[in-house]
Amino acid sequence: MSTKREKAMTPEDITRLFVERSNAGDADGVAALYEEDAVLAYPPGSVTVGRAAIRDLWAAVLASAPRFEPEPPLPTLVSDDLALTSTPPRDGAGARAQVVRRQADGSWLRVLDQPEFITPTPAEG
Repeated sequence: MSTKREKAMTPEDITRLFVERSNAGDADGVAALYEEDAVLAYPPGSVTVGRAAIRDLWAAVLASAPRFEPEPPLPTLVSDDLALTSTPPRDGAGARAQVVRRQADGSWLRVLDQPEFITPTPAEG
């Protein structure tokens, strides 16, 4: 089944499309926001590499029907075909940041995704 999906035509579109697709339970649609060899720093403390693995991870996460709320973006940094997007999360995760790359058709896809930055605990010593 081939579904025509909206493409992210600005770096900021990706976050909106992620929320819309996640809330619709669309793991394929979420995975389509990532480059084929993208790296996602999730679950916490590990990484998920590649669009297929990211799709499988989101299928498992979305099976419990979590609700995602849009978060206001921080200013995007753009350098040619790369951009850094970020949002201050409402859930206290510290920050979210993604590196996205402009594709040949002008759309943008995630290359690196760090959905949670946890404040490190100072080392005792």
